[in-house]
Amino acid sequence: MDRRQALTFLGAAVACPTCAAIANASEDKGGQSWGYEGEYGPERWGAVSPANITCSIGRQQSPIDLRNPIPAELSDIQVHFRPSKLEVLNNGHTIEVVVPKGSFMVLDGMRYELLQFHFHHPSEHLVEGSSFPMEAHFVHKSAKGDLAVLGAFIAAGEEHPMLKRVWDRMPMEGGKTVRDATIVRPSDLLPDDHEHFRYAGSLTTPPCSEIVSWIVFNEPIEASSAQIQKFAGLFPLNARPVQPMNRRFILGSF
Repeated sequence: MDRRQALTFLGAAVACPTCAAIANASEDKGGQSWGYEGEYGPERWGAVSPANITCSIGRQQSPIDLRNPIPAELSDIQVHFRPSKLEVLNNGHTIEVVVPKGSFMVLDGMRYELLQFHFHHPSEHLVEGSSFPMEAHFVHKSAKGDLAVLGAFIAAGEEHPMLKRVWDRMPMEGGKTVRDATIVRPSDLLPDDHEHFRYAGSLTTPPCSEIVSWIVFNEPIEASSAQIQKFAGLFPLNARPVQPMNRRFILGSF
């Protein structure tokens, strides 16, 4: 598949006029209840609110099992993330780091502003049926309203100094925010190797809007077992199960 075909494929992740609020947080912050288990678990998200019906009937849902990618000449991901003071939120579903204006990436010639990044335990995406202990999502939005999310797997290994800065200050209670002078560098949470999977998908939380271009790095970063367990202590399970591929396919830059 050549680059022009790849760009055509990725155009399937269309813009939405009401995406600003959705993009500003991938988690619901006070609407209808939802969760990852029991009565309000993922299989019931579409029934919780009419606004979430796409969770049940959508045909381009995320996450997915990343397998059998089609080799493609994909453009490089140009990342321009700036260091900033820490603003970390426990929204009851995950730990989210809010990023001030100025950090962005360029994808296929389009600029996407980094809004926030957050974490899931275990990983939401699989690779050939296998999961990782955690996954980080970097949520971006273009001036046109297009969304793009960078996904980075987190494997058990050495302690991660950037995660330590966040973990040392993250609120233990839902709805709490901590702001201080600690400097965070989002780019430190990206792998050195930018080989990646790319596909058209959705938000992985309600309302599951199918408006996202997904870029998931093949190479994981590392965090210590203690760091992974500290997050798991707050969120034992905050990963949506993988969704059907339907008629989609996955591109690979490797």
